[in-house]
Amino acid sequence: MNALIPVVAAILQAGSFTLDKVILSMRHVGYKMYLGISFPLFWFCGFILFLIFRPPLGPELFTGYLAWLLALSIAISSMSNILYYRALDSDKLAELQAIDLFKNIPIILFSSLLFADERNPVFVISAFIAAAAVIWSHWDGTHFKIARHTLSFLMWTVVVVPLGISTLKPLLAAWDPIAFLFVHDGIVAMFFWFLFSRATEHVPLNAYGYFLLTNFLSVTAWVLFFISYKNSGIVYTTLLFSLEPLLVYFAAVLFLKERLDRRKAIAFLIVLASITISHLMQG
Repeated sequence: MNALIPVVAAILQAGSFTLDKVILSMRHVGYKMYLGISFPLFWFCGFILFLIFRPPLGPELFTGYLAWLLALSIAISSMSNILYYRALDSDKLAELQAIDLFKNIPIILFSSLLFADERNPVFVISAFIAAAAVIWSHWDGTHFKIARHTLSFLMWTVVVVPLGISTLKPLLAAWDPIAFLFVHDGIVAMFFWFLFSRATEHVPLNAYGYFLLTNFLSVTAWVLFFISYKNSGIVYTTLLFSLEPLLVYFAAVLFLKERLDRRKAIAFLIVLASITISHLMQG
């Protein structure tokens, strides 16, 4: 059951990311419009879950070190989403997901160093193998082939995102996952609405259904993701969630008609094999 939660989350998030690229491929829809509309809808879906489950939400969650960690997590999440969707707006979905997979390595290493209960040599070795495969898939013999916007996302992903992910461990030890999503992403949504509201004035009518569907899938995925983080740890969840970029890559090839890249396909298969072998060794 523990393994099923992040796997289901990966499948749902893969569907959401594929829909995101469909939305950004529509005429007159750019990343600013996407962020200004999608995140308020994301929060609204989370608000419905909050009303259904009524998780605890006390004032003690907004004091002391928890308040500082929450603020840091919100800041890093906001910038990460701006860089990701700006890159996705101008680059291919498969390329972004290959880069997104690379962040698992610093996340696992940073978490293993920071938290004693996250140190698992089998998972760390598997993560190194996955990282090597992704690096190889981007090497053309002389340099890395990465678009300009994707490069800035990669640098942020490697340097800053591991710190943001690590804040989730102490936060989710105190917060209920649904309450955390309700508050955390509510603040992010307000920030994006304030920043990009002028870009949302002329939304294509055919985009609204896609906006609703992608955010429903994404909210469900992130709640499951936070539950797995809380109950099973960062390293375990991150390694299993590596399935998500693999699923998105092949969805981009099959449904969005992006070109199949042999190296990236092999890299994703190596990632899948490393996940499978690590869990067989653990089992």
